[in-house]
Amino acid sequence: MSYLKRALLGASALTVMGIAAQAETLTIATVNNGDMIRMQKMTAPFTEANPDITLEWVTLEENILRERVTTDIATKGGQYDVLTIGTYEVPIWAKQDWLVPLNDLPAEYDAADILPSISAALSVDDTLYAVPFYGESAMVMYRTDLAEAAGVTIPDSPTWADIKTAAEKMTNKDGEVYGICLRGKPGWGENMAFLTAMANSYGGRWFDMDWKPQFESAEWSEALNDYLALMTNYGPPGASSNGFNENLSLFQQGKCGIWIDATVAASFVTDPANSTVADKVGFAQFPNKEGVDNHGNWLWAWSLAIPASSDAPDAAKKFVAWATSKDYTAQVAATDGWRSAPPGTRTSLYENAEYQAAAPFAAMTLTSMNAANTTKSSVQDIPYSGGQFVAIPEFQGIGTAVGQQFSAALAGQMSAADALAGAQANTTREMTRAGYIK
Repeated sequence: MSYLKRALLGASALTVMGIAAQAETLTIATVNNGDMIRMQKMTAPFTEANPDITLEWVTLEENILRERVTTDIATKGGQYDVLTIGTYEVPIWAKQDWLVPLNDLPAEYDAADILPSISAALSVDDTLYAVPFYGESAMVMYRTDLAEAAGVTIPDSPTWADIKTAAEKMTNKDGEVYGICLRGKPGWGENMAFLTAMANSYGGRWFDMDWKPQFESAEWSEALNDYLALMTNYGPPGASSNGFNENLSLFQQGKCGIWIDATVAASFVTDPANSTVADKVGFAQFPNKEGVDNHGNWLWAWSLAIPASSDAPDAAKKFVAWATSKDYTAQVAATDGWRSAPPGTRTSLYENAEYQAAAPFAAMTLTSMNAANTTKSSVQDIPYSGGQFVAIPEFQGIGTAVGQQFSAALAGQMSAADALAGAQANTTREMTRAGYIK
């Protein structure tokens, strides 16, 4: 047992009948998203059934979580027993033998019920290395009342021209209503998740078949310039600091006409307890540029995995199986309603009539997830997989560096042309250094 784990256990060590006995403590690293916060409040059934297991939570903002768990697992630090990670990390880390295989979960867990696209993304050589807490694609969420008042229609399969027209007509800055809210906070999983999907929908790609960066292409230039124009003309102030959670809050407060982001947000923007516009939200697919047959191809799952450095893998397996089970979903439904059930993970959820009735976004979420093709995220030929990311180990650093350039352009600190040139130069240097470019 590591020194840190002993420190965390502290006074929980017990002595029973003269024999040292100690409850196992699971240290769980997770992201500060709404579904994970809910999970922490609903662990009583697990701890009651497992009185010998104590849960310790480390809840972090998305960029910080990624940095800390990546450092810990790469150095075999053993600080955490359960990690909240995504579809980007799982195959890369599994191939490094950094994760515990999860092919021995109990039969009642019903791993075959996991949506095929999500199961495939979390597996290597048909072995599951993480289990999905929730899955997502990306879609348009918009204010139906503002659209009606503005006399605009957002179709189920919109183009970026449709979005621009609607955002312009919905904007009322004097009333603090902004036509569109999009991610601006820098990070490979923050603004670059959105901008990579947007570039894909314009026909762009990160690399050509020789791994040469493509930021000098017409597709990237048009996508970035249109993004900056949307946000400058119709977006909220300080957008370069806004990520998923900040935009969620703005939309819930009625300050956004359109928000294009992860499908998982739908249950929160339609929650009458927390959203002032809960009964005024419509949904549509991620936009495409007219003439490009690609609606973003975003596919993600925030999943629970066990690092090989954990000293409590059996207890950790019990926890991850419980937290991603059908029983947990039913518990959430009983407590907060079927609308709040963790989405995008199990086939049975989308066959559940109660969920379909309670979640007006269910059909569009499933449509968006099924439309994602992470092996062909661009209409052009690509040497990589991944939807809103590139599935190579170097992408964390490269993606974040590019995200900083584009966030600076959004903040008015540089032009789009300079940001693209900087992204091209930096990415070319790093890909050459890593040996991709010969």
